[in-house]
Amino acid sequence: MCTLVTLRRLQFPQLALRRRLGQLTCMSRSALKLRSWPLTILYYLLPFAALRPLARVGWRPTSRVAIYKSVPTRLLSRAWGRLNQVELPTWLRKPVYSLYIWTFGVNMKEAAVEDLHQYRNLSEFFRRKLKPQARPVCDSHCVISPADGKILHFGRVKNCEVEQVKGVTYSLESFLGPQTWTENLPISKTSFQDQLVTKEGNELYHCVIYLAPGDYHCFHSPTDWKVFHRRHFPGSLMSVNPGVARWIKELFCYNERVVLTGGWQHGFFSLTAVGATNVGSIRIYFDRDLQTNSPRYSKGSHNDMSYVTNNNQDGIVMRKGEQLGEFNLGSTIVLIFEAPKDFTFNLKAGQKIHFGEAVGSL
Repeated sequence: MCTLVTLRRLQFPQLALRRRLGQLTCMSRSALKLRSWPLTILYYLLPFAALRPLARVGWRPTSRVAIYKSVPTRLLSRAWGRLNQVELPTWLRKPVYSLYIWTFGVNMKEAAVEDLHQYRNLSEFFRRKLKPQARPVCDSHCVISPADGKILHFGRVKNCEVEQVKGVTYSLESFLGPQTWTENLPISKTSFQDQLVTKEGNELYHCVIYLAPGDYHCFHSPTDWKVFHRRHFPGSLMSVNPGVARWIKELFCYNERVVLTGGWQHGFFSLTAVGATNVGSIRIYFDRDLQTNSPRYSKGSHNDMSYVTNNNQDGIVMRKGEQLGEFNLGSTIVLIFEAPKDFTFNLKAGQKIHFGEAVGSL
């Protein structure tokens, strides 16, 4: 009995990922057992396969975290990206895409193109567009969900830290990088969090949205705002599945991400697209210079781009609901923004949300 319990503990990453995958795709346990195994093995199990023999000879979970961090996820994701670009024979498209649809519960009735034969490769299928009326944009709330996904956490930012999932935090400054997009900061504002708050009496808020592999992979503007600056952090591409997010502290700070910062009617506003395993490609539609998961960039650095010029002081003007960018497969969106103290979230932790639905209002 003791041996059985020990083996179950050693298999924690695989079992936890499979359970979380099932929860995110809203499947029953019986359907989960049948549906989740094919792509779970392909998508998640590869990095952990090498850890199992080591666990049996006494490796602790912290050791497995270190080993997982050493897996060349950037290289694997580039290889996966190239595979996604391979054009499939017409006869093979429907069986391949049908397996994916069946596994993750994709609703193709919402897709602008329902005919599976029209998607030449996996990349086109992952980045499929929706029908115009599939996601109505809420007009009565000032902040909407930028994407389909699951709400992992939301609330006020406290002590310069943000929760990636309940009980697991990361540094706000490590996540966004040094505050260089605003000049002439008041000397009295010593903490990084205070530097972001531009109006007296306001608070800093955050919201984390996880996009599962079966979700719509494009993301949109969550409000009316102006984008002044882009910061690209080359980094790892570890899974951002909630099970892994509970396992690895500051996961979002390790992973490759694109931080867009600017302002809205209440002050500072930012949207960060976080990459993940097999999701090295993050595309921002108005930024053709952005290249993610590129070998020329090294981990630990960041690359800045200002959208404010002498001829354009407004940066990039975005309207609520306007298309902003896309992932390949699935990942995470993090909103960090300033708002008055009476801002309230219309959310519950763990709920499923669609692009265009209300996040919060004043």
